[in-house]
Amino acid sequence: RTGLLMSSSQKEMQSVVAASTFASGSSALDTSPDIPELLLKNQLCFPLYSASKEVVRRYTPLLKPFGLTYTQYVTMMVLWEHRSLDVSELGEFLHLDSGTLTPLLKKLEAKGYIARQKTDADARRLIVSLTESGSELKQQMKDVPHQIGSCVNLTPEDADELRRLLNKILAHVEEG
Repeated sequence: RTGLLMSSSQKEMQSVVAASTFASGSSALDTSPDIPELLLKNQLCFPLYSASKEVVRRYTPLLKPFGLTYTQYVTMMVLWEHRSLDVSELGEFLHLDSGTLTPLLKKLEAKGYIARQKTDADARRLIVSLTESGSELKQQMKDVPHQIGSCVNLTPEDADELRRLLNKILAHVEEG
């Protein structure tokens, strides 16, 4: 009988609470931490995700003048270090598959930063190499790491420790 006297918005709210109660076994308004493993504040993955997203977002205005995305930038970093790599080796360094790498490499090639060439020995093997323009870009972008470092604001020791821990996590995740 009270259902007849409720407004449509009150009925809608009651059905949302009822559905939430049914789905979770408790009221939607119940905030008791009965499963601590499911509290966001207890998750390791969430601050990793959030920090990564925010740092990459900080790169955007720094990379824009060069016409690069963050993924294109880290690809160029690997090539600045190695000059020329097989696509599969490049993918291993970047933790990217060929389906992700191929369009990215086509865009870098269109910008004139890299050249892609099949080998004579194995036509299926594709080598990615820096062009002169790609090599020159390194000098133009030398301040980007320092600019990002000022955004992150960690001591060198903290940065080294964070890098060590993140690489440890990455290694363990890749093993499993």
